[in-house]
Amino acid sequence: MPQPCLIALDWGTSNARASLLGPAGESLATCSAALGVMAVQTGGFPAALQAICGEWLTEWDVPLIASGMIGSRQGWKEAPYLDCPAQLEALAASLTSVETGLGERRLHIVPGLRCQDSGGQWDVMRGEETQVWGSGALRSGLCVLPGTHSKWVGREADGSLTQFRTYMTGELFAVLSQHSILGRLMERGPYLEDAFLTGVHRGWGNPAHATHVLFSVRTAGLMGNLGPDCLADFLSGLLIGMELASALELFQTGDGSAGPADICFIGDEALCARYVTAWNCVAPSDCPVVVQKGHDASERGLWNIARAAGLLG
Repeated sequence: MPQPCLIALDWGTSNARASLLGPAGESLATCSAALGVMAVQTGGFPAALQAICGEWLTEWDVPLIASGMIGSRQGWKEAPYLDCPAQLEALAASLTSVETGLGERRLHIVPGLRCQDSGGQWDVMRGEETQVWGSGALRSGLCVLPGTHSKWVGREADGSLTQFRTYMTGELFAVLSQHSILGRLMERGPYLEDAFLTGVHRGWGNPAHATHVLFSVRTAGLMGNLGPDCLADFLSGLLIGMELASALELFQTGDGSAGPADICFIGDEALCARYVTAWNCVAPSDCPVVVQKGHDASERGLWNIARAAGLLG
């Protein structure tokens, strides 16, 4: 195995994933644990770090860097937000370090980003900025990170992140399907694309009527328009369709055309595939689409930030 140069951690709310990276930023080994920040008691982060990658810490005296909720107010130490527009170099110059209990070795935590909309409302993110800068997508356009809280991030050709918007699509799907009347008629089964696309078109065309449109999940089941095995995918389509409509309105190109120069979806492959299916139904057909795994983007982003920060020598 090549000589490791960095231990990079994607440390989120529920889970932590560590990667041992080689001289060119390649992944030599990975490990993970259900030790996200909500599972670690106050003062317990040094022990959690040992539990996640203790063998590496003993064997390899290399720098440590982490991004995600580990830098939140509930994490190991709060890393301040930087304002958009932001460059990778600015993030690298603003790392927050904490003692690890391993002699002089410290963990370097990547700050998050914040921006304001036209009404002065703040939006924030932690971890997704690292994935965007690890995506390898340098053209101007959009990076979309589907998930519990989906992020749409605008980027320029010089790599700067200009603005972003958060959508609680994944969380709303979980709440509505598991804890509301909409889930009572649902029967979970294989993915049904026709039901999903029916929802996408309805959600895309009615974003201003969200609470009314969402109730159609209930009535579609009651009236027999959709079978019980279709309702979850129909609800997913409604929520994603409304998300797409809102995001594309925000991120219109400067000349008022319908979409960005290109778009990169980053994250879980199955969820990204669902978003790409929805995108291809409602968005411009000439917009190049790229899909990248979230873990790979996190590794490359952390490597790029560590290199810019001078941690790699």
